[in-house]
Amino acid sequence: MLNPDKHLHAKIKLAVSGAAETAHCGEGATEAALLLGREIARQGAVLVTGATTGIPLWASRGCKEEGGTVIGLSPAKGEKEHVEEYKLPLDYMDFIVYTGQGYPGRDLLMTRTADAIVIGCGRVGTIHEFTIAFEDNKPIGIMAGPHATDEVIQMILKESNRAEDNKKIVYDDNPKRLVEKVLELVKKDKEAVEDH
Repeated sequence: MLNPDKHLHAKIKLAVSGAAETAHCGEGATEAALLLGREIARQGAVLVTGATTGIPLWASRGCKEEGGTVIGLSPAKGEKEHVEEYKLPLDYMDFIVYTGQGYPGRDLLMTRTADAIVIGCGRVGTIHEFTIAFEDNKPIGIMAGPHATDEVIQMILKESNRAEDNKKIVYDDNPKRLVEKVLELVKKDKEAVEDH
């Protein structure tokens, strides 16, 4: 097995999905995202985001504060479009992949780049990223909190008629514990692949 400290590509990649505009998320949402990013770095994973503002940007900041690596996947086709048309930041990212796919295509590429996704407070884009990861049967962590995202996800899961897939979804309101739980799910997935 590869040494994850020697080969960056072998590190577990966790995507963070959440609102680009956080006013509706309630008190503490950005602080939770900052702590989430710190934990991703502390626990040895690489952070993947949609190269946007809000929850993903706060997670990126936290990850970089701990010396972690952040990969952003932009909806834009280049840096000029990223900054001028989409009004997205360049801060706190080691690499930005300019997908040129708009938001829907970016969402798909972002979730598929990661080994798992962590969902915070968000709106339609966050729910879109959740449903892609759920359809792909990826491990998913839900940053529980007093926001409508949790309720929408519960409704989707209830109506999905796929109770078996719900076993790859974990919840916690504590960033450290949530990252630990998600990493455990990813490791089980990787072990299952190695056993075949």
